[in-house]
Amino acid sequence: MTPPTRLSATGDRSGAALARLQLMVTRKLDGLLQGDYAGLLPGPGSEAGESREYRPGDDVRRMDWPVTARTTMPHVRRTVADRELETWLAVDMSASLDFGTGRWLKRDVAVAAVAALAHLTVRGGNRIGAVVGTGGPGTMLRLPARSGRKEAQGLLRAVAGAEVRPGRSDLGALVDTLNRPPRRRGVAVVISDFLAPPQQWGRPLRKLRVRHDVLAVEVVDPRELELPDVGVLPVVDPESGELHEVQTADPGLRRRYAEAAAAQRGAIAAELRAAGAAHLRLRTDRDWLLDMVRFVAAQRHARTRGTTR
Repeated sequence: MTPPTRLSATGDRSGAALARLQLMVTRKLDGLLQGDYAGLLPGPGSEAGESREYRPGDDVRRMDWPVTARTTMPHVRRTVADRELETWLAVDMSASLDFGTGRWLKRDVAVAAVAALAHLTVRGGNRIGAVVGTGGPGTMLRLPARSGRKEAQGLLRAVAGAEVRPGRSDLGALVDTLNRPPRRRGVAVVISDFLAPPQQWGRPLRKLRVRHDVLAVEVVDPRELELPDVGVLPVVDPESGELHEVQTADPGLRRRYAEAAAAQRGAIAAELRAAGAAHLRLRTDRDWLLDMVRFVAAQRHARTRGTTR
């Protein structure tokens, strides 16, 4: 199979790749997600609706205390979704995303996720904006929230064409940017490989969840989970440029690597769960669009049962 064109390349080639990406997203999402759907997350509402009994996974901030006291059974109050939602993306484009051993680089999957999110959220006057971390301190790109498909396409081009600098973005500071200035309640999406220590970004994410519905899109490559047995493997750290040689023929080394990787991913998942964020994992060796469709379908099914987790 011919490798796909780099989505973050420059020039006419990049424009053609983004156009093909948007066409693929539109056809597949519209083809597999029949009917009226409201994005990756249900979206908040401000207008009070009817009450119903509490179910595990419901947002405790929507408890209907008068009805709970009257019936002696926990109840939550439904809200009618606002017609116009504002979605903000925090996109981590650090140099660590310039890696991929599957069909795509992690950076390409991150850009593709932005394209899919824009397609799912920009309708009916909804607005989408983004902050992009491009590596190193103080190197964030801010894209104001705007409505309309042309504006969403411009946002996608800006994210794909962002100039990446050496070093790792401060993911905690990137997430915290979505908290300042305080914005109306909406949807916040964080796209990253989350390789920064959880203690760096966990607290800002929990703070973000107080006001917004939060989705974490974790981008993963299979070689970050386990090493293949290919003898001596030269490995370059994309953020520092350091070169290391790893003897992958050692089964003990491969086992320790897999155990450490599993522990790392477990810690990431636990921190996201503690923050109350919905968690979507996209891999470079899988059909990320299909994984996204399954996630949307699961969210829709959860809404019909009265829970969004």
